[in-house]
Amino acid sequence: MIPNLVSLARLALIPVFLWLLLGKDDPVAAGWLFGVIGATDWVDGFLARRLNQVSELGKLLDPLADRIAVFVALGGGMIAGVLEPWFALAVLVREALVGVGALWVALRTRSKLTVRPLGKLATLLVYAAVGFMFIGNGADVGWVEALGWLAGIPGLVLYYVVGFQYLDDARRAVAVEPASV
Repeated sequence: MIPNLVSLARLALIPVFLWLLLGKDDPVAAGWLFGVIGATDWVDGFLARRLNQVSELGKLLDPLADRIAVFVALGGGMIAGVLEPWFALAVLVREALVGVGALWVALRTRSKLTVRPLGKLATLLVYAAVGFMFIGNGADVGWVEALGWLAGIPGLVLYYVVGFQYLDDARRAVAVEPASV
């Protein structure tokens, strides 16, 4: 119950993030809020395991909140001019490919892909990169933006490495399980 409330809070913060970024034109505050949203991604999972409150709803809400937060941050960051379009599009394409693969597995096998530890690291790096880029560009502080790139480039590489691993996992899961009709 508590972890699901954390996931719902993450979803509820997304419109606030958009308002800060596009409505108030404050990419620094939006970057800090994105950091909070990213940190709570870890918090809800930790609480679910620690409190023995892992649920089917949580298994849906957590990745949904992640995907929506990432898509909104990347799209908003391009619109606001605080993210390089090539970087944002590279992350978005990977998200879309993995999302389609996960949906394909879910529809065909009624199961989901297992999260990889390297995937968690890649996600952490990408979340950190986006937050640093928002703050660095918004405040015009070069060293903070540089931190974004120091996290972003390896994060993006790992994102694709793990993305291809997930697609291979999806291919194997569907090959093993007969189609659910």
